Amino acid sequence: MAKKVSIGSWAYAFLATPILLPETCKKLGDLKFDGISMGGFVPHAAPKDWDTDEKRAELAKLLSDNGLEVADYAVDLWSVDAITDPDAWIALFKESSDFASKMGWKHIRVDTGRKDVSVPEGWTYAQVRDQVVKNFKTIAQYAAQYGQEVVWEFEPGFVVNEPKYIAEVYDRVAEPNFSVLFDTCHGHMCASGANHIEPAPLEGGVLEFIKMLKGKIGFVHVIDSDGTLNSDNTSTHAPFGEGFLNFDEIIPALLDAGYEGDWWAIDLCECPDAWEATADCKKFVDEQINAKY
Repeated sequence: MAKKVSIGSWAYAFLATPILLPETCKKLGDLKFDGISMGGFVPHAAPKDWDTDEKRAELAKLLSDNGLEVADYAVDLWSVDAITDPDAWIALFKESSDFASKMGWKHIRVDTGRKDVSVPEGWTYAQVRDQVVKNFKTIAQYAAQYGQEVVWEFEPGFVVNEPKYIAEVYDRVAEPNFSVLFDTCHGHMCASGANHIEPAPLEGGVLEFIKMLKGKIGFVHVIDSDGTLNSDNTSTHAPFGEGFLNFDEIIPALLDAGYEGDWWAIDLCECPDAWEATADCKKFVDEQINAKY
């Protein structure tokens, strides 16, 4: 059975001239997307901008009028460092979780919360991973009251990006509503050794990485990779066909690894041509992923 298709709204929020939600939703509706992966960033769905029942009803109507579900909600926690200031980071998460509960959104995307891929002064890397586990357990337990799933998107631009430690952190969090969000571009780059604190590239690349995460993947972002990092020191999300990922290998591997989620979510984060590339990306997922698998 074909999966539903969404795309990350953050790609349009982060453009030099951001595209607002009404225009974004209309375009996605016209292109017959099933849903939107909603960015919790200004000027899209930051909780503070939708802080009344009336405003939230307006947002819900905007989505329904364009035939869009919300596949996942990427919360904005980047104003604090989750390792050195975990209480503030967790408080921001709770605010976003509360907002998502009012909207009925069930998948919340997080990262490790430290964009500086380094160990803070006075810490060891093991202590950093301990703090990540503690943070993730806390927010997963909080989100559970709303029936929300917390999905962790690892990437080279955030601390803890070695495949072996990604699998280890998942196992140690051990909360039933916590899983890994596998972004195909980030998966390739992390498997290749990009920005590892403890270098650990995988000989088998992204396919070996997917096998390592069997039973651990709760959500998937799909996009190509050209093997580079962008100006923010994280994976360059290349539109399909502008990289070299083999989706005829990757998609079956994800399914064999137990990915049973309802969605393929396209991620054009920080792609300067995201708006123009959207239609072709939707066509690729329809024809080269859903039609085949």
